[in-house]
Order: sequence, then C-alpha cells, then structure tokens
Amino acid sequence: MIDPNDFVITRKRKKYKFAKFSNASNCFECSEWQKHTVDVVEVGAGTGLFSVELAERHPEKTFVAVDVKADRLQKGAYAAIERGITNISFVRARADQIDKLFPLHSVETIWLTFADPFPKKRSAGRRMSHPIYLAKYANLLRQGLTLNRDKKSEFSGLCIKHDNPDFFNWSLEQLVQEDWKLLELSFDLHESELADDYKIMTTYERRWLDEGRVTKLVRAHKS
Repeated sequence: MIDPNDFVITRKRKKYKFAKFSNASNCFECSEWQKHTVDVVEVGAGTGLFSVELAERHPEKTFVAVDVKADRLQKGAYAAIERGITNISFVRARADQIDKLFPLHSVETIWLTFADPFPKKRSAGRRMSHPIYLAKYANLLRQGLTLNRDKKSEFSGLCIKHDNPDFFNWSLEQLVQEDWKLLELSFDLHESELADDYKIMTTYERRWLDEGRVTKLVRAHKS
C-alpha cells in the first residue's frame, strides 16, 4: 500500500492525494491497464459517478470510466467499492489515448457526458466530438447494433449528453458529415420519453438543471 501522506502534489494551492487512486483495486493508470473487451466506456468521465450508477443498474455488463484527473475519478471508484459494485473500472488516461485501451470493435457503447465545449474556434480540434475523435470511437465500437428483446437497438453506439446548445449542435453537424446514423435525439432529455438510463444525472448536471439549463442527448452509430 502507498502512504497518501508521501504523495501530495500541490497545484493552484490545492492538494491532490493521488495515492488514494493508486490504492484502489479498481483504479488503473493508462500504462498499467491491460487492453481487453468491455461493454460500456465513458470518456471524460469526471468523477465517474454516472458510470457507477449505470454499472449498478446493469450488473450483466462491464464498464470503464476514463478521465485524465485521478482526484476526480477516485470519487467514483470509492463509491463503487463502498456499494459493492464490481463490474466497473477507472482508468486515468487522456481522451486521445482511448484507442490504446480497448481492442478494435470491442465496445458496445461510448458515452460523452458534458465534455468540455472548448468554445473558441481555434480549440475545435480538442472537442471530443471532433472528427479525429469520432474516427477513434468508430474503430472501437462493435459493428452492427445490439438489439433488445423487441428487436430494437438499445444503448449501443455513441451517446452524447450536453447542455451547451452550440457544442451540441456542432457535434450533430460532425456526426452527420462523418456519416454517422442518428438513432435517438432529444433537445430536452428530461422531458422526453427516452429510456431512464439516459436520464441518470452527472454531478454537474444536477446543478445545471437547477439553473434552468436543458440537457440534450443524441445516440448515433457509424454507418
């Protein structure tokens, strides 16, 4: 075990104890993660609590929450441990490393939940719905759609949740231009009849809804 007191990093006058992340059995650095097939991946997961809730609802599936900041991920990691949820892992990695974590066409669903919108035009390449990232997602997603008992595609593909209309509309444009098929779309998720799993709220989403913002969602699959 690593002693957290020996590994304190000071940044912007805040102390982040990354040893707590290292000590969790469900947490991995990108370099120590062994590439293998999983069902659901959340990229830019923040605390990962959204994926924790999904994992608890779907014990038959495997989940991975990916984020570059260990101090955020460890919140979800320890919540999963405390709740006895064993079908989820947490990986500290950048979004552009996503294709190094999983085999080709091995992931059923990829979630982008409230990604940084990078509003300035010169930063468009950093948006996680940019064609560069869409190509990575397309290579990771399983070919064909997962069907439920009613023969309808369910939760497979790329799912994007966001409250920023400019980012969301821009993301829709990129999906269409890159020949993704839009399977489900709502400009007011919590007033829609879409599945309850989509409506699981992230940490920040609860706050934003209280401020009157509206959550939008699209689920798409590469044609």
